[in-house]
Amino acid sequence: MATPPQPLPILYSFRRCPYAIRARLALAVAGLRVEWREILLRDKPAEMLSISPKGTVPVLQCHDGTVIDESLDLMVWALQQNDPANWLPPVDSPQDLQTQALIADNDGAFKHWLDRYKYHSRHPERSQLDYRRQAEVLLKDWESRLQKHGGGLCDRQRGLADAAIFPFLRQFSGVEPVWWSTAPFPALRAWLQDWLNSALFRRVMRKQPPWQSGTRGLRCDWRQDPQ
Repeated sequence: MATPPQPLPILYSFRRCPYAIRARLALAVAGLRVEWREILLRDKPAEMLSISPKGTVPVLQCHDGTVIDESLDLMVWALQQNDPANWLPPVDSPQDLQTQALIADNDGAFKHWLDRYKYHSRHPERSQLDYRRQAEVLLKDWESRLQKHGGGLCDRQRGLADAAIFPFLRQFSGVEPVWWSTAPFPALRAWLQDWLNSALFRRVMRKQPPWQSGTRGLRCDWRQDPQ
């Protein structure tokens, strides 16, 4: 008698959230099948809150009950299962230390200034221009890295740091698109556009209606369009 297939891990996600985008990128590049449950942040399902009370996305519930509710942890977990693009650097290698430092800068200082730049009316302590200039300090470092390496922030090819940072630069570029189109960051612009044009990004950004309790989410194997 055949053994019944194990249920897929359940992914709670919100399409435009940069943390959720980077988690989906890692799941997709790893080729891991999941049941994708798209949610509304203003109407979070009880099923998600019962396993992750902090109420942020992404949240992955594995078939054994394990819950991963931090995006970077989810990325690393996915790549440890399968890493065909070699995104995950060797542990404690110079590239690993660079990757950790870059992501820490993005998740800390850059996210801080990005939020104030994007929602400057909520933070009248400084001008929008000042917030942008604070963020540009990190953009200058990323620009020089890309000009040095070519393809990625740490090396000639994209890796974990690139995938983790890209969704936040995507947000940044959309605040003042006219300014961004001529900003002094040509390598970053090309890098961003390459991500935006990729089939990988298109796969993880498929639009779908919000998940309804009691129904099955979208079954994704990422190697093709979700079913």
